[in-house]
Amino acid sequence: MDARTGQVPAVHAPRPAWVWRSMAALGVLASAAVHLVEWFGGYRDIPWVGGLFLLNSVAGLVLAVLLVTWRHWLPLVGAVGLGAATLLAFVASTTVGFLGVTSRFTGETVWIAATAEVLAVVAATAALLREQSR
Repeated sequence: MDARTGQVPAVHAPRPAWVWRSMAALGVLASAAVHLVEWFGGYRDIPWVGGLFLLNSVAGLVLAVLLVTWRHWLPLVGAVGLGAATLLAFVASTTVGFLGVTSRFTGETVWIAATAEVLAVVAATAALLREQSR
């Protein structure tokens, strides 16, 4: 109990929206970095997929900057969309193939990207809900 207010402090206070935004920015930025590394590592030579990897990298960088500089709901929705679409495209490539590419869920970069994309979706959703509830 707080001696000044006489209230019991909250044990699990919700995180401020800016923390969730920062985590979402980190997620899209990490995913963008992995996709850029993979693009330089040979994906640039794959028709369509190479362009999508580069587009993912640029979009991730732009969204990361917007998430921490523009307090609007659009970058949050963009982070959810980019993270979910990227993760779904990878799941498709590991199961049925995606634009002629078949992948496997192995390797360090795959785990980093998948974790980053889940982080982007969860954190951006949390920030969006937190900001909209005010």
